[in-house]
Parts: sequence; C-alpha cells; structure tokens
Amino acid sequence: MLQYQFVDNEIKDHIPSPPPLVGNHSKVIRHQGNLTWQDIPLEPYKETTETWKGVTRRELSGKRGESQRFHVRYFEIAPGGYTTLEKHEHEHVVVPLRGQGEVQFGCYIYKVGIGDVVYVAPNDPHQFRNPEDAQEAFGFLCIVNAERDIPMTVDGSGFCYICE
Repeated sequence: MLQYQFVDNEIKDHIPSPPPLVGNHSKVIRHQGNLTWQDIPLEPYKETTETWKGVTRRELSGKRGESQRFHVRYFEIAPGGYTTLEKHEHEHVVVPLRGQGEVQFGCYIYKVGIGDVVYVAPNDPHQFRNPEDAQEAFGFLCIVNAERDIPMTVDGSGFCYICE
C-alpha cells in the first residue's frame, strides 16, 4: 500500500524515504488500528502509581522536536482505573475515542463517550475514570499546553468550592 504520493509524478522513480518521526517538519503518524500508532510507544501515565490506576498514554505530537504550543496525547484507562484527582493552572481539552467513562469536576460527575468534548478549566479539580464494570478501555485524546505547571493532587479540602 502506498503510504504517500508525490505532487509531481515524474519523481516517482526516485522515491526518497519518508521524513523521520523526530524533528520540526511536517509528518504523518500512521494509525495501526486498535488505537495504536506506528513508532509511538506505550508509556506509563505517571512515574508512580500512588494516586492512579490502570492508565497508559501515548505522546502523539509535541515531544519529538515540533515547535507547536500544544501537545496531543492519547490516554487509555482500563476498566476500574482512574487518573489522579488533581488541579493545575493550565487548561486542556479531552475528546473520547473509545468506550465510555466519567469525568469529575469538583463534586460533579459526568458520563462521557465517543465524540464528546471535555474542557478542563484552570484550577478545577478533576479526575477521569472508567467504571469497574466497563466492557472495554476508556480512551481519549488530550490536547494540552506545551508549557504547563505541575499538577497538585487534591484531597478533601478545597475539593469542591460549591459544596463547602
């Protein structure tokens, strides 16, 4: 299968290799099915598992020499898994691509699924979860500022400004 084509058909006889994945140039990251991408490794969500369970990520764009001001990442949460309950100054947008899950903002919990768009405002406590009885992983794209602050884990105090 031809992965790319040229505007000028005369150079087909001298087909160069496609550009490398690393570098600040235009590129295509090939989807391989089942929400995996060619040459994009599966990574842990965070270094330690003290505040989360069953989450993986793939850094799709923004960490390989691109100059963009945002990063695009793909996360998956296994059934019964959850992200850290946290807040931070940077905002981000999440677009589910697989399964259904929940997002919690303070004391509000929303069910979300494929095609929904979730906006996480600055300093809003939030967490993403996949119910224990889910039939599949909950997967989503996360678009976030390239330069961002360090998230702070949230506990009972300051968790829900509406309820306090």
